Amino acid sequence: MSVKKDASGRRSVQTEFEVHGTPEEVWKAIATGPGISSWLMPAEFEQRDGKPVALKLKFGSGMEPRSAVTTWDPPRVFAAQSDGLVPGSPPVATEWHIEAKAGGTCTLRIVHSLFASTDDWDDQLEHVESGWSAFLRTLQIYLTHFRGQRSTLVNWMIPVAGTESEAWASLTAAAGLTGASVGQRWTAPAGVPELGGVVEYVSERPYDILVRVDNPAPAVAAFGAVDMGGSSMVGLNIYFYGDQAASNAARYMPLWQAWIQAQFPMLSQAQAHATG
Repeated sequence: MSVKKDASGRRSVQTEFEVHGTPEEVWKAIATGPGISSWLMPAEFEQRDGKPVALKLKFGSGMEPRSAVTTWDPPRVFAAQSDGLVPGSPPVATEWHIEAKAGGTCTLRIVHSLFASTDDWDDQLEHVESGWSAFLRTLQIYLTHFRGQRSTLVNWMIPVAGTESEAWASLTAAAGLTGASVGQRWTAPAGVPELGGVVEYVSERPYDILVRVDNPAPAVAAFGAVDMGGSSMVGLNIYFYGDQAASNAARYMPLWQAWIQAQFPMLSQAQAHATG
């Protein structure tokens, strides 16, 4: 999506899509720590005098971006401002707008914006937008199939040798996901920890595949690869849902840890994180 520009210097990109749930249910998913942790990353709001003032996300490996809350109008609008992606770049503001629709659904509109007098930072907005894609699809899956359930996230982000595309090819080949398509029934092949479900999302650049898991436990498994400043990374997030989410995460985390270390032995120090 192209960057929209106006006379004030505001440059923005926005995305809009439909989600299941009432405005109150959608608000809980996008504007509470447990809700955000169910589809994005472990999150918590800092409070002052009973009001949220900042949102902190925990991506692991010391990455804990903090965003100042600038608008708080439940269950309609929530906005926050964070530092730019690179030193010296303008802060990026993100707005979340919820609009009730018929049939128990809502329209969720997300706007990323910054102020600049030149086009120098337009690619920053485009990177922000593309980086959200798989997470927002996970949010849709969560609100459709697991809304309001407890969740526990197990996640890995592992540096690997080679290019981003080579890392993706290695990951998908090892997981039996090469050539996966939306709607396909997928079962992990021999040598991969037990996992099976329906492929819900496939993206090439950014490289992402989401599987809505029903075996051996309710979950969403997110496989991805990304170039982080010249270093290729592969990622795996498994969001377990339901009353047994924590126990299922504890049961299957060691199996996936062993598999990842076998696939990427040069980085056997990679560790799993379980939160929820």
